[in-house]
Amino acid sequence: MPNPTLPDGDAVTLPRARSHTPTTPTTTPAARAWWRDAVIYQIYVRSFRDTDGDGVGDLAGVREKLHHVRQLGADGVWLNPFYVSPQHDHGYDIADHCAVDPVYGDLAEFDRLVTDCRLLGLKLVLDVVPNHCSSDHPWFQKALANGPGSPERARFHFADGRGEGGQLPPNNWRAMFGGPAWSRVVEPDGRPGQWYLHLFTPEQPDFNWRHPDVAAHFEEVLRFWLDRGVDGFRIDVAAGLFKHPELPDSPDPDVDERTRDSVNPLAWNQPEVHGIWRRWRALCEEYTARDGRQRLLVGEASVPTPAEQALYVRPDELHQAFFFHLLHAPWDLAHFHRVIDDAVRDITATGSTVTWVLNNHDQVRTVSRFAGEGPATGPARARAAALLMLALPGAAYIYQGEEFGLPEVLDLPDELITDPIFHRTGSRTGIRDGCRIPLPWSGTEAPFGFSPSESPAAPWLPQPDSFAAHTAERQRADAGSVYHLYRTALQLRRELPQLGEGTLRWLETPPGVLTFVRGEGLVCAVNFGDTPAPAPVAGPPLLASGPCDGGVLPPATAAWWINSTSTDRSS
Repeated sequence: MPNPTLPDGDAVTLPRARSHTPTTPTTTPAARAWWRDAVIYQIYVRSFRDTDGDGVGDLAGVREKLHHVRQLGADGVWLNPFYVSPQHDHGYDIADHCAVDPVYGDLAEFDRLVTDCRLLGLKLVLDVVPNHCSSDHPWFQKALANGPGSPERARFHFADGRGEGGQLPPNNWRAMFGGPAWSRVVEPDGRPGQWYLHLFTPEQPDFNWRHPDVAAHFEEVLRFWLDRGVDGFRIDVAAGLFKHPELPDSPDPDVDERTRDSVNPLAWNQPEVHGIWRRWRALCEEYTARDGRQRLLVGEASVPTPAEQALYVRPDELHQAFFFHLLHAPWDLAHFHRVIDDAVRDITATGSTVTWVLNNHDQVRTVSRFAGEGPATGPARARAAALLMLALPGAAYIYQGEEFGLPEVLDLPDELITDPIFHRTGSRTGIRDGCRIPLPWSGTEAPFGFSPSESPAAPWLPQPDSFAAHTAERQRADAGSVYHLYRTALQLRRELPQLGEGTLRWLETPPGVLTFVRGEGLVCAVNFGDTPAPAPVAGPPLLASGPCDGGVLPPATAAWWINSTSTDRSS
């Protein structure tokens, strides 16, 4: 089967329905739910498209470029936070969960975005951040003003300090973004007082989810956005919310700071959190029962094992959770094989589907993460990994710019770095600005179409000159570009019954090659080795991440074939 011919240009084409696209409410079998094999495009609003010339992306820019997402072939978009925020952590420190920050637009602009998504057949998923808020949030300001023992402080984790005069934090926990997880406040009478918990930065106090006001507040937040027409929520820090009720010392207090991950078992993954996800699932089902539109809950559930993640996607909890074990996998056949096996075994056993991801706004981009000895290694491996991910059973998320082959920007000057991790630790380890550089859309020099040509302000993070080779304009004009690889792969996912949700069987292959078959005969092979290997199927591939012919699969290359005679090695 030849590669499908796809239209070029900026005209918007409406999606063709899959044969298994649901048309009825979630009272129908779960296997027909739209989210089970959807491809969602993640939009980091701040860096997507700036329409008003202030150097910061906005909701109007999202609307303007929705046709790009539709043409690429995605089923929906996930927006990172655009709510009212002082931007200490670029929107993950929220001061008002039910309002648009003026830098991004207003509610009227958001409502127009909802309408445009409907017209284009795109689902709209919003980020919700329930673990913490901004220190500017009215609740926290009242807690500071009303003092120890007040009802307002009970909504957060305030505690007296240890040591003489309470000068030491209540426990030894460290924050993920660096430094102690506690900050001391000045009481209304001017004296040093209690301490409050913040597992990220002091500007992001953690809610106390054992207080009923917190759960009630977030149910109101969900209803606010559901009533405006959204299709679901991506839940930040879904393994968070509850802390050990006694807030004891940790035997490894700096593990979160050291790993930049939610590892401290006293602060994360407490059993009570599952009750919240059951309530949120019931709320979503309530809306689905009204109008037949299925709503999605997808969690950022960073937990040690796939088996633990499976607990978050049981039938009455979250619909899905990002499978970060693939994102964290090195370029290694055995590692990829193991994490894929674990996911398919543990996640699908719950009745959910795996939610695959290779890039996001917090991680080094695959082009740089997979870089090896030669300059072309990273891009080739990133292309191959993308084709592998899009062939796996389940859903997938694509991060903006991934389809342009963007590398991580690693040489930002210290004075331009905005990530609070850098400012709290002085270290570049784990900083996230490099994957958040504003997108290049057109032209040969900055701002590459990100901002209007007459913009008075430079983009909020500088774009390197090398982005000229990665603009959407240039990628569309090159039939062999990363953009066309993604676009063709997504078109095939929509057209071929073997792709999307379904089964996976491993095939016997030469050393260094990972090969599996989907459904009735779609074979995907990836050469993780350093030398060419025999292709597992005779004849030209349906789609390949690089040159692939003559019965040979080159190194750092993935390819798909249709072959009805493949045989299994394991299930």
